[in-house]
Amino acid sequence: MKPLTNIIEAIVFASGEPVPVKFIVEKVGCSLKEVNACIDELKEKYSGDCGIYILVFNGKIQFASNPAYKEQVQAVITPIKEKEFTRTILECAAIIAYKQPITKSELEDIRQVSCDYAIHTLLDLGMIYPCGRKDTVGKPILYATTDNFLKRFKLNSIDELPDYDELMAQIAELNSMAFSEDEEDSNYLYKKDEYNPDEDEENINKKSAAPEKKEPVVEDGYEIPDFLEEDDDVIKIKDDK
Repeated sequence: MKPLTNIIEAIVFASGEPVPVKFIVEKVGCSLKEVNACIDELKEKYSGDCGIYILVFNGKIQFASNPAYKEQVQAVITPIKEKEFTRTILECAAIIAYKQPITKSELEDIRQVSCDYAIHTLLDLGMIYPCGRKDTVGKPILYATTDNFLKRFKLNSIDELPDYDELMAQIAELNSMAFSEDEEDSNYLYKKDEYNPDEDEENINKKSAAPEKKEPVVEDGYEIPDFLEEDDDVIKIKDDK
């Protein structure tokens, strides 16, 4: 492919979000005609049975998975998203629920880490909403929980929330369980040989042991290569000589 096509491919992949074509034209220093030609190349590359498609819409481009593999993608990705939600978002949602209305900076003071991603995710999920602005310097946005938050945690009202310290302890326990899962996941590191979960330790040790050195087969002063030892035709021809 053209070098510019490779550059655009890298940009779209690294973004993970829709990339405005005008940004590519401005920042890379190319023409709209050149970008469109590259997009055509990418469409041809990512088509048919390919697992990745490239979408072009509203002056933007983005990578997406092939709809034909939707079920398999969801089966793997959904649990990952759920675990990430549990580990990083749940605590922020709980704090907002107890302290609402609350600003982002107040939330960050409690957690001692940046909460930009958490708030963005909770807004996307419709679990919190901007309910006003605090009457202080800068007029920061105040956040509160929505009905979707109650549905998510199967609550009829905020009054049904458990004790704050108890909920924080539960969240800590969930985080500990998730950490244990990550340790278990590390056992599935890439190996050259295909991984077989049913293979016992004894067979694994046999595989890892150094191969047994075999003495070469010699007939009439001729050494027969290992891969021809069982070939009767080769031996017969040699015998005829």
